[in-house]
Amino acid sequence: MLVLVVGPSGAGKDTLLDRARAELSGSPRFRFVRRTITRPAQAGGEDHEAITRTAFEARRDAGGFALWWEAHGLLYGLPADILQDFEQRRISVANVSRAMIADAAARFAVHVVEITAPPEVLAARLAARGRESAADVAGRLARQVALPPEVPVTTIMNDGTAEQGAARLLAVLLSLAAQPVRPERNPSPVRSG
Repeated sequence: MLVLVVGPSGAGKDTLLDRARAELSGSPRFRFVRRTITRPAQAGGEDHEAITRTAFEARRDAGGFALWWEAHGLLYGLPADILQDFEQRRISVANVSRAMIADAAARFAVHVVEITAPPEVLAARLAARGRESAADVAGRLARQVALPPEVPVTTIMNDGTAEQGAARLLAVLLSLAAQPVRPERNPSPVRSG
């Protein structure tokens, strides 16, 4: 199964994913997928593989990504080796764009975990990051992408402490791991964008 973690900027996805990753680090049942992004490593945020746009496009064209998408002027990719996770019945957990869920769901057994928070909490967190202008923050807060109705979704309201949010995410992941294995769809690379 592929667990697609989505939510608005400032919802705390990276924080909750980091804590869940640490908690489940000894479990062979889970893999937290490291994304490849055309963003410098020193830009902050998640631990990602930084890559140039040219190198990303070359890897993408060679089939190096199982999924890829473009958002906020950056290219994002999940490595093609997640296909092996499906063969090994491992749950791959990845932070993705809401806009690419339908493509992923057409090809893989997916479950969406939407992490969100009230608008005022999102605005405060984005302002505290200091990475974007006030206009950019407003644009991120205004962005709405509907989730496909046929895809299973669990929503986590991350409006408390990081420990509370991480406990909620961990409970969802362990619940998904306890479910019977669903068949994968068509596990060849998806080219979104």
